[in-house]
Amino acid sequence: MTKITRFILTLTIFASAFTTHAAKADDDRAVVEAFYSKLLSGTTSADLPARMEEVLAPDWQSRGDYASVAKTRDQFLKQLQGTGSIVPNLTWKIEEILHIGNRYVVRGHASAKPVRPFLGVEPSDRSFNIMSIDIHTVENHKIVKSYHVEDWHGAIEQLKTK
Repeated sequence: MTKITRFILTLTIFASAFTTHAAKADDDRAVVEAFYSKLLSGTTSADLPARMEEVLAPDWQSRGDYASVAKTRDQFLKQLQGTGSIVPNLTWKIEEILHIGNRYVVRGHASAKPVRPFLGVEPSDRSFNIMSIDIHTVENHKIVKSYHVEDWHGAIEQLKTK
């Protein structure tokens, strides 16, 4: 094998590996995006459990603080279904995604107008717009762990404002 042939073969292998890595990253990013479009913005969807299976690993864990135990996928499903009955128009949009290895940092924007009491505030003509910051770990094209912080205090203040 000549040096040129070895060089071309090496480039071909490198290009193939890069393309495979890029395709995996695209697939994983799509899973993270689906977390917002199919789950957080789909709280009233009849197929929410199936959507969850597509996006979250069976042993997925969610941490919103360090004072309580991690939430499981089943607990999260019940939470989302309950939220859907209170704020059926909840929309969660991705504003920015930073990708590092198998971790995705997402700056999100949630908005809704509650139709039932929400966070201790009676429903009115007011809505809320809040920011969230999430860190998702993806393995085998499923989210296995999520850390998250949302500005729920800001939501309460917006809902209370006269």
